[in-house]
Amino acid sequence: MIVNADDFGFTSGVNRAIVEAHSRGVVTSSTLMANGSAFAEAVQLARTVPKLSVGCHVVLTDGVPVLDTAQLPSLTANSHFRDGMRSFAARAITGRMDANEITVETTAQIRKLQSAGIAVSHVDTHKHTHLFPKILHPLLSAAAACGVRAVRNPFGPHLPLQSSHLLTRPGLWRRYAELRVLGRFAAKFREAVDREGFTTPDGTLGIVVTGALDETLFYAIARSIPEGTWEFVCHPGYNDADLQAGKTRLRQSREIELRVLTLPAAREVLAQQGIELISYRELMPNAA
Repeated sequence: MIVNADDFGFTSGVNRAIVEAHSRGVVTSSTLMANGSAFAEAVQLARTVPKLSVGCHVVLTDGVPVLDTAQLPSLTANSHFRDGMRSFAARAITGRMDANEITVETTAQIRKLQSAGIAVSHVDTHKHTHLFPKILHPLLSAAAACGVRAVRNPFGPHLPLQSSHLLTRPGLWRRYAELRVLGRFAAKFREAVDREGFTTPDGTLGIVVTGALDETLFYAIARSIPEGTWEFVCHPGYNDADLQAGKTRLRQSREIELRVLTLPAAREVLAQQGIELISYRELMPNAA
């Protein structure tokens, strides 16, 4: 299992937490935001943890692009990416985003990491936008042009948790139902990845519990991981002033995740289940 911490570069507190979750916990990989306010610090910290594989967390919604917005009229409005996943999803499904704009902005984000000395091991996207085929194809094109050949599989197992855990937490059940609807794109994802020669895990764990992860849910997921190679997505961080000022719904939950990911029991339960921790570097040893 790969344990990937998203949002590296978002704030200084998120950066510090990711390094701690790797050094003292079970995090093996992370993905760095090229447009994050703490990008430069994240690059410096990445050099202190050489065993942490670092990918690019491609951002196409929320925040500002790396390129001038004049080059991205279908992706931006008022100098920012068009916010709101519902509208983003609607435009992605109906093809109202220019594929070339997605390619050039994704390329710019990956190249920014590489120019800073990051050996980009893989790509994923903020809010998993590449689950939509209209986003996936130009994203893969950009990654391939940059020499990156591994990508997150944003689709999870049929039932990521026992029904009892979902039923006792209505918020999780609603999120599970939403993800099940989006699961109709899973076959197209696998076809595209195979056709383009990319490596990807069998799927992703943790998306359903984003913002709600605690010890109970972590242990429940660990005890129900299917055979194969899976990625567990997490968002550790410190709920400091910078995070409070940022555009995110994940605040206090990041500190809870940090605590869970650094518990000795977290590593123990994975070992008990016979789960080997790897990074994207091991999944894709010839990372760019």
